[in-house]
Formats: sequence, structure tokens, C-alpha cells
Amino acid sequence: MDLDQLHTFLEIVRLKSFSKAAQTCFRTQPAISAQVRQLEQETNTPLFDRLGTRISLTPAGRIFAEYAEQILDLRRRAQDAINELERVPRGELVIAANEATCIYVLPKVFSQYREDFPNVQLLVDRSYGARVVEAVTDNQADFGITQLPVTEKKLQVVRIYSDEIMLLLPPDHPLAGAAEVTPRELVSHPLLMPKSGTTRSRLNTWLEPVEDSIQISMELDSTEMIKRFVMAGLGISFLAASNCEEEVSAGRLAVASLGPEPMERRLGLIYRKDKALSKAAIGFIEVILKHASSEKIAAEPRTPAVKAK
Repeated sequence: MDLDQLHTFLEIVRLKSFSKAAQTCFRTQPAISAQVRQLEQETNTPLFDRLGTRISLTPAGRIFAEYAEQILDLRRRAQDAINELERVPRGELVIAANEATCIYVLPKVFSQYREDFPNVQLLVDRSYGARVVEAVTDNQADFGITQLPVTEKKLQVVRIYSDEIMLLLPPDHPLAGAAEVTPRELVSHPLLMPKSGTTRSRLNTWLEPVEDSIQISMELDSTEMIKRFVMAGLGISFLAASNCEEEVSAGRLAVASLGPEPMERRLGLIYRKDKALSKAAIGFIEVILKHASSEKIAAEPRTPAVKAK
């Protein structure tokens, strides 16, 4: 049985006439009768008593009519809820991103979104690197924010943020005053390396000329741990400039560009190309792009500093 058959059945009950129901349903009377016969075959019982030109519900028909009304009422309520969702978006959006990105890059985006869409809950799936791409591809997250490039063809990729991966040092370190540093200048210093991810891969490539000489003292998977350990004098490390602005401004840490060219970090918003976007999802894209155009999101990287000779 389908919803159209239930509507026809209830029209017959309301009008107590097959011919009148045929008119209101814009069907012929034989078509109406065929729908009722199909319902009776599926329920395996007569639904109407036919007494000449008069009809009445059988006991089974009265029970069926109650449930048919409930089913069509649920359908109307479901449609009303969907219409209301488009008018006042509700529900939740799942954003896959690493902790540092959410703390240092996106707080204003999240704040603005909550102001614009107070009935939508933002859930953050704390993920790293390839796991962000996987979460979005597998439809476990609506959006992902991850370091570019992303080559998965199922995903739409929008660049939203750009800054620089920099050398992170204690303020009294011998290299703290340098405008930029080369891999060879780090050979005699213990390094605290990111444990994994795109940044680690890029640093490995940058350090290749001296890979047999460098001293990796620790591998860490937390931005906060990296900063604390560098401040404690346990080594020097590498971090996105936006992730340590507060400590550098306060004089607790120092930074230097990586030479001979700055190492740009680009973040992108990713989502499935084939996924229907709700009004809430479209709103999130609009908010994040608004911030991308108005602040330093999507800013160009600094030009390389030139060392004084």
C-alpha cells in the first residue's frame, strides 16, 4: 500500500461515496474501486460493507481508518518539520579538524555561525591529517578542515586559510634573532618534531640535506606540548605562525622563517561533491568564506626575508 491509496480510502470514508471520492481525488470511479480492492487484498479482509448504493466501514475498516489517519498525519508533520528546518535550520553539523586548527584558526568562525544559526549544534570530530579526509569521504563528518593539498576526487576543496610554518625557539636561543634559518644551521640543536601529518612530511623533505646529522630528541602530537617543551628549553621545533602568536607577542617564544623559501601552510574546507547541502550547511560555508575574505584567512604568505650580509 502507498500514501495515495490511504488518502483515497479516507476520502471514501469522509464522503461515504465512491463516486464523490473519485471527483475529489481526480480519478475515475473504477480506479478508486481498484485501489480499495488492492488495500483489501493486502489487509486480507473487507474494509467496506456495500449495501446497495450505501457503504459503511467493517470493524476491520474502522481500525484501518484510525491507522491510516495517523500515517497521513505523520506525513504532514514530517513535511512541516522539513519546511521549518529550511526556514529555521536545526540539527547538527559535524566538523572534522585537528585541535590546533579549531583553537587558533576558527573560533571566530564558530562564534559567528552560532550567532547566525543558534539552533544548529556544531560537533567537532578531533581528527588529524588523512583521518579528516577519510571522515568526510566516509560521510562521518559534514565538513573537514585540513592542510592542503587534498587530491580525493569525491571532495570539493575550498582554500580558507594561509600562514607559515616557522621555527619555534626559546627567546634566548642563539638562533632567535635570525630572520630565516636553513637546515644546516639546525644540525647542532635538538629538535622536537611533529609526530605525523602533512607538516611532518614537508619538514622531512626540507631536512633531507642534513637528515643524517640532525638530532631528533622527541616526537610530539600536541601543539600545546610542543610550545611548553620549547619554552622549557627541551629543544626547538616547528609550528604554524597562527598557533603561537600569543606566546611570541608576550616574548615567551621566538620564531624564524625557514629558508631559503618560507614554508607556506594552506588550510582548506572540504566536503563531498555529491552530498545535498542543507541550509545549515550552506550557511557554514558562507560564514567561513566571509571570514576568509575579511581577515587573514587566505592571506598571502610573507615574502622571503633577505639576510643582511
